[in-house]
Amino acid sequence: MSSILIVDDERDIRELIGDILKDEGYAIRLAGNSDDCMAEIASEAPSLMILDIWLKDSQMDGIDILKTVKRDNPDVPVVIISGHGNIEIAVAAIKQGAYDFIEKPFNIDQLMVVVSRAMETSRLRRENTDLRRRDVTSSEMIGSSTAYKTLKSHLDKVTKSNGRVMLSGPAGSGKELAARFIHGNSNRSAAPFVTVTSATIEPDRMEEVLFGRETPDRGLEKGLLEQAHGGVVYFDEVAEMPLGTQSKILRVLVDQQFTRVGGVDKVRVDLRVISSTTRDLRSEIAAGRFRQELYDRLNVVPISVPSLEDRREDIPELTAYFIDMFHRTQGLPVRSLTTEAEAMLQTMQWPGNVRQLRNVIERVLILGDAAGPVDVKELPGHEPAGREDGRLVLGGALATLPLREARELFEKEYLLTQINRFGGNISRTASFVGMERSALHRKLKSLGVVTTSKSGSRMARLEDLDDEGDE
Repeated sequence: MSSILIVDDERDIRELIGDILKDEGYAIRLAGNSDDCMAEIASEAPSLMILDIWLKDSQMDGIDILKTVKRDNPDVPVVIISGHGNIEIAVAAIKQGAYDFIEKPFNIDQLMVVVSRAMETSRLRRENTDLRRRDVTSSEMIGSSTAYKTLKSHLDKVTKSNGRVMLSGPAGSGKELAARFIHGNSNRSAAPFVTVTSATIEPDRMEEVLFGRETPDRGLEKGLLEQAHGGVVYFDEVAEMPLGTQSKILRVLVDQQFTRVGGVDKVRVDLRVISSTTRDLRSEIAAGRFRQELYDRLNVVPISVPSLEDRREDIPELTAYFIDMFHRTQGLPVRSLTTEAEAMLQTMQWPGNVRQLRNVIERVLILGDAAGPVDVKELPGHEPAGREDGRLVLGGALATLPLREARELFEKEYLLTQINRFGGNISRTASFVGMERSALHRKLKSLGVVTTSKSGSRMARLEDLDDEGDE
């Protein structure tokens, strides 16, 4: 149940405010000094605090308590009251994050207006937190391939720890989704997940964005690290971070505190750090573009996120998920895929990985015919001129070869495509192409096609045949 914590060293004042708010239906908690106040907050964070500036016989005054509350419970609005009100105190309170300032003796109607607005602010903040949590926990991991299962196993192992994770993999492969999965299944899932997109922040503004700033005209502005307090900060493409900022981030990781730009007070934060990169950070270190010490701090648990090429078996499942998602979120039609369209999606090149697949499905659903299943002609990269009246029209290079060479080239490309489509599974490939498994092995060997391990999956290439793991 939401409650209002009233902190005032004058018993008559706190009980008067408490009685007024009780009559309005609010749940009330009272504290007469800083120790009682902090004990109440530790027991359960209130929805709103009404806090006196001057507290007799207390180790902390109102401003000290305000700083602590805004550091540890930044979503709790704090209304400052004081019988010694002046513009300097009001400005100091607002700079430290107070919701409003009321001078004693206060007008009851004025108090009720401020309390009503502050409670509405508190309600909206709680709803936003709940929405963020649901959004993170609903970030589903989709797949059943060997490469996917390996990734999922690694992610499951790190969710309950507080260790720093470095996610590596090509652009569009789902590194942020993996980071959100870790957060959403951790004991920090109710706290913020804040993304720092290093590549889009101007280098000369990086420190303000990360650490926040304090200025006389605008007061206190929280940075991304402070916003992530208690939760996860995700450094997307950490290799893009300027060298100067890298050294300061390193200091934050060591001390768990920093100073805002233009400020003097130390800000303590409790953060879990997850990073991602598409680059080889060891090469970046060798080139002097990334700090070895920061790499050592961030790379506690390295996890590789596979490309879509390494998990082609998951394409039908991912496609079905995207179709359902676009139907729920955009009202786009629910369509199935023809066998030919599904096969083509599995054999296409995906340099943009899962993100590219998602974009292709969205485009097809927007532009396509909602009446029937998705046909191969609706997919990008299809070659409608490849068939005419049931005949296969040969490309220029293939058409110039002798029959034996053309047939061998076709068989190589066809079998490479099918093996990669089925993740290197020889039995499934043999079933699809209509051959006995042993006959397919002999054919592959004669063509110089082998299956090799790559990122937990099986891929095909032209070399000497290796039968290991063909099941």
